[in-house]
Amino acid sequence: MSRSETVWIVDDDRSIRWVLEKALQQEGMTTQSFDSADGVMSRLARQQPDVIISDIRMPGASGLDLLARIRELHPRLPVIIMTAHSDLDSAVASYQGGAFEYLPKPFDVDEAVSLVKRANQHAQEQQGLEVAPTLARTPEIIGEAPAMQEVFRAIGRLSHSNITVLINGESGTGKELVAHALHRHSPRAASPFIALNMAAIPKDLMESELFGHEKGAFTGAANLRRGRFEQADGGTLFLDEIGDMPADTQTRLLRVLADGEFYRVGGHTPVKVDVRIIAATHQNLETLVHAGKFREDLFHRLNVIRIHIPRLSDRREDIPTLAKHFLSRAAQELAVEPKLLKNETEEYLKNLPWPGNVRQLENTCRWITVMASGREVHISDLPPELLSLPQDSAPVTNWEQALRQWADQALARGQSSLLDSAVPSFERIMIETALKHTAGRRRDAAVLLGWGRNTLTRKIKELGMKVDGGDEDESEEG
Repeated sequence: MSRSETVWIVDDDRSIRWVLEKALQQEGMTTQSFDSADGVMSRLARQQPDVIISDIRMPGASGLDLLARIRELHPRLPVIIMTAHSDLDSAVASYQGGAFEYLPKPFDVDEAVSLVKRANQHAQEQQGLEVAPTLARTPEIIGEAPAMQEVFRAIGRLSHSNITVLINGESGTGKELVAHALHRHSPRAASPFIALNMAAIPKDLMESELFGHEKGAFTGAANLRRGRFEQADGGTLFLDEIGDMPADTQTRLLRVLADGEFYRVGGHTPVKVDVRIIAATHQNLETLVHAGKFREDLFHRLNVIRIHIPRLSDRREDIPTLAKHFLSRAAQELAVEPKLLKNETEEYLKNLPWPGNVRQLENTCRWITVMASGREVHISDLPPELLSLPQDSAPVTNWEQALRQWADQALARGQSSLLDSAVPSFERIMIETALKHTAGRRRDAAVLLGWGRNTLTRKIKELGMKVDGGDEDESEEG
């Protein structure tokens, strides 16, 4: 960096301030810390830093109050919002208020430093964002896992936009929930949200459902019917399972997206509409395009912004929170006392595969609410089909998916030379694990890793690993 940038750190937690101070100072930045937003507000009238990184919830004025004040005084000043409350409302409120980025706690210090650097680099390009009121709602999407934080960020960034969005994820992951959130946090929030599942509509009724029909258009069409496009005029049309849309309907949809108008079935007068399209699918549309089952031009029209919803098995840390939420909601619906999961039951649920994703977990919680005999839920109280799967056989994690998510997030943060850090870390973890399994015997660990003994010893030295030695390998290495 060409000069020493000034970063203000605002947090009522002294340890957070200290950690950020040290990390940023090591990068050559000048820091100043505040334990409340009130002190920053009074200082802003006569002084301006290059970047502010602030907690969202503090005694007195909140981080969002501070953000609003900054937008009034210094609309181009980048602000990074931190919060331990990792929910959708916090993310959306931060972005709607004009935050540069949203950083959920606990955070990686290197990630925080990287965000501050990016904020500095792009400060000159930042446009002042009009402060929008936050939507006072309970969090409609629950998730503290990193993959879900990426979803929250996407919804927040799109909150001022009417752009087309494609949502991809397995069945039961909550694609329609995300579509609802995109609509609620958009300029069209006061207009209709209309949903239509392509897989649930017979092919011969698809066009009538979407575009409506004129009176007498076909046998049984006794009255004029307005289709989903007209019903959604001014709002959002959510097309679920878009991969199941018939080819001829794909052609008509493409024309609507291109021209903003269509003809009802049996009609001769064009109908103009203003509709935002959000589409979703559990299928791989690129594969369908290559197979000739989905129009490539329609795919590109829909694939403007893509949001991937992770499987429940890729966000296991969210399972206890989700289960508590579903148990509470089921209890309210049935007017009974909510069930409480014992710790061992939570752990058991976290280690199940959940092929039906969040929907399966929700249905399980409904079953528990009705069928479990006591208020505390033991493992033996779970549905029989969950007990038939030995816990040890359930995958603890999907490391390839986790690696893919890490790479996506790192690249999105502007990091480069990923392999320079990833490969040594991967090798270090593999070596440590192999040595643990062999009680420190390097010869046996090398066999487990598929290396020669000399290769293992060289790698340990290259990586600067402190490994308890003294076994037979050390004496033979000489």
